[in-house]
Amino acid sequence: MEAHGLFAMPGVGFIGMIVIGVLAGYIAEKITASDHGLLTNFLVGIAGSFLGGTLARVLSIEFYGWLGNLIVASIGAVIVIWLWRKLSN
Repeated sequence: MEAHGLFAMPGVGFIGMIVIGVLAGYIAEKITASDHGLLTNFLVGIAGSFLGGTLARVLSIEFYGWLGNLIVASIGAVIVIWLWRKLSN
């Protein structure tokens, strides 16, 4: 098993992580009918990538490369937005 740093995603570099974070936040924004800016999409996407990656590892789901990371991050970002809405009401 390959070790990954705190700010790393398996199969993508640092710039790839930023791009995936923004895309995942944007996808989650559209799925949840939210209206965020670029920075919020990035933050939600990065938080979603950590949450989605953690859930995938707990459930023993393997994901690699851009597409795998984008899917996991997007699912995590949707969960982050859902949790934020539940906790802020």
